Amino acid sequence: MTQKLNRHGISVCAARNSALAALAADLPSPILADLTGMHRDTAIRWVAYARRDWAAYLAARADDQREAPATGDHR
Repeated sequence: MTQKLNRHGISVCAARNSALAALAADLPSPILADLTGMHRDTAIRWVAYARRDWAAYLAARADDQREAPATGDHR
């Protein structure tokens, strides 16, 4: 199916990854592996990715905001 869609210029990679991340956030890894047919180690990585702790990212963003010069540009 992916190959057929790609031939018509429709990329499904981003949608596939988003769907897997959503499933991984809601399902335990053994269920995700059985449901999708992926290897259990791959399912474990997806679940870890989906439930990742964002504290380090938020701290880095806060550091960036403190270090950025005040230009009036709000991102």
